[in-house]
Formats: sequence, C-alpha cells, structure tokens
Amino acid sequence: MPHAPHPDEDSLLTVTPWPPVYYAEQALLGALLSDPQRLAEVSGIGPEAFSTAAHAAVFAAIRSLPAPGPAEAGDHAAALAALRTKTAPAPVERTEHIAWLDRVLAAARERARGLTTAHLHGFISACPDPRHAPAYARIVEAEHARRRLHTAARHLMHTARDTSLPHPVPSALAAADALASVVDDVAAACPPHSGSLPRTPAPPPAPPHDGEEAAQEERLLLATATARPADIEKMRWLTAQDFTRPLHAGLWQCLTALVRRHAPVDPVTVLWQAQQRGVLSRTDDPKELLGFLAEPDVSAPCLGERILHRAVLTTAHHTGRRIEAFTDDPANTPHQLIVGSRRALADLTALRTRWYQATTPQPAARSARRTANAAPRACPQPTTSPPFSRITR
Repeated sequence: MPHAPHPDEDSLLTVTPWPPVYYAEQALLGALLSDPQRLAEVSGIGPEAFSTAAHAAVFAAIRSLPAPGPAEAGDHAAALAALRTKTAPAPVERTEHIAWLDRVLAAARERARGLTTAHLHGFISACPDPRHAPAYARIVEAEHARRRLHTAARHLMHTARDTSLPHPVPSALAAADALASVVDDVAAACPPHSGSLPRTPAPPPAPPHDGEEAAQEERLLLATATARPADIEKMRWLTAQDFTRPLHAGLWQCLTALVRRHAPVDPVTVLWQAQQRGVLSRTDDPKELLGFLAEPDVSAPCLGERILHRAVLTTAHHTGRRIEAFTDDPANTPHQLIVGSRRALADLTALRTRWYQATTPQPAARSARRTANAAPRACPQPTTSPPFSRITR
C-alpha cells in the first residue's frame, strides 16, 4: 500500500510546479551568462519582464555590466564546461569571463540578497543552447504581456466595483483607457500577425451588486416614460441592453416602438404591445405590470442616466472579467490576447459614446412658455467629469 503523507509532513508533492516560462527565463539567463555577447540579440524585454525577483536581479546585472571581450572565448571554454556539469567543477584558471560572473553576482545581490554562485551555475546548466537566446526572450516577453494584461484587467474590475469613488464612471473609463494602452503596447511589441479570437469561453455576466435598487429604478423609469412618452425621444442614448431585468428591457422596447409609430401610450397599450412582442412569460402577472406602469412619474432623463451609469460600470466590470479569463488560459497566444481584448473593449467603447451623449449638455433654444403638464419631481443628477479620450480600438 503506498505511503500517504501526513498533513504535517514536508512533502514536495504539495509544492506548486513552476510554469513553463520559469524555465525559459532560466534558459535565457544561462545563455547570457555563458555567452554575454548574445545580449545584443535580446531586445524588447527588461528586468520587469521576469516572473521572479531573483531572475530580474540577474538580468538587470547582466545589462548593467560591460561584457568581457571576445578574445577570451578560447580561454574560458573549459570553465563554462565545468559550470554546465551538475557535479562540482574542476579547478579552472580565473579568466576574464569568470571575473565578470563574479561582478554579475555582486550586482545582482544588491536586488536579491539570497543569490549565490550556485544559482548562476544552475542557470548556465539549465540552458540547452545559448544560440536560442532570442527564442527564450520571446517566450519571456509573451508571458510578461499576459501578466500585464491580467493586472490591467483586474484594475478595471476593481475600479468598476469601487463604491467609494466620487466619480465612478469617469474613473472606470480611465481604467479602461489604461488597459487599452497596455493592449497597444503588446500589439506594438508583437510582429504583425493575423490573430484569431481566443477559444476561451467568456464568463457569464456577474449579477449586479445592487440588483433590487436597479430593478426599482427601472420600474420607475418605465412608469415615468409611460406617463410622459415625449421624454423617450430625448433618450435615444438608452437601449434595452442597459436594463438589468429582461422584462424591463422588453417593456422599454415596447415603449420606444409605440412612440416611434406615434401610437397611443398608456399602461394598457404597453401591456398589449408586450404580449404581441413575446415579452411576457407565464409567470408575469398583467395586473402587477399595470400597477407599476401607473406609478407616479419623476424625471425620466434623470432615471435613464442612472440606469446608463450602472450599465457602464457593469459592462466595464464584465470587460475586465473577459480579458482576465483570456489571460488565465495559457493556450492563448499574444495575438489572440490582443484580438480578444480589443473585441471586449469595443463593447465598452460603444456604451461610452452613449454615456457622453446622455451627460453632455446639448445647446438648444428653449421656449419661455411652460407646458400645461405639471413638472415632474426632481431627481438628483449624477456627478460627471469632463470626458476622457475615447477608446479607438
């Protein structure tokens, strides 16, 4: 019977294995340590591209020190052969290259104190072929791009759900712009390639964190629009996709359809239109719908802005989740990450345009005469900031 390790035992089976990029980083460092002249073939990455502090420290030290002259190549060949063995190296003459390795170790220890000579020996022995240094660098660069996109996506998700921000929508859109800039940086670093969409399934939309409050505002908007259908024409920036409940989205489509046909609008005609368009399900009570459609009206544009405000934050959060899911799938190439991220950001860009249409004052000559209808109750307007630059992806 195989031995089952005790939970308190220090078993290597519980250690999380390193990802493939870890070994690519080791191979790249080994190539540069054994042949420093190959640093000229490695471009596009810096110390921040490495996944561990020790690897970053060694790479930074290699870049900061002048490489030994090529004239010493023949003299230190035996030394490198000894360093590549897994046993203790035989005594070798102290060449310029060996002295350079000592300087690299001293410089790297300023950033990672735990480094030893054995670490450098391990890097050199882990490199299958120093001539493949550019290929190892591309692997490191690709995984660094994945981590950058993952971090920017997480920042967008956090910003979209941060209720302490004084201006949530502008802050979320600024985080989306920062994510789009990372996508552009990754695209500029990758050679031109006809990328395809990631095969990673998109995560389902997360339920709204204030679902009941959102539903109440949507019902109040539908009642207001039913009582004042003229306001619907002023709210072309609001679409059915901005609602959190499918029933409310369908009723908004019914209202807009009636208004555009110049048909009579009241709770009964809206209810009939909902039946004709297949909006009602067997669980929907027509009497209940008539009840909330006849509620007192307030300011429809104000309620519409609140619904759109929530839709922007919800879409921003879902955009971050989609890109995070892409980056969590190691099978996606950098090109697929670029294409998938831009497609996800495009959905947020369309919503951003409608947000600015709703919140940017439009200059228009207003008549001094007041309408005979009673003015609706005031609704606090959400605070907005000047628009950020659009995401043109």
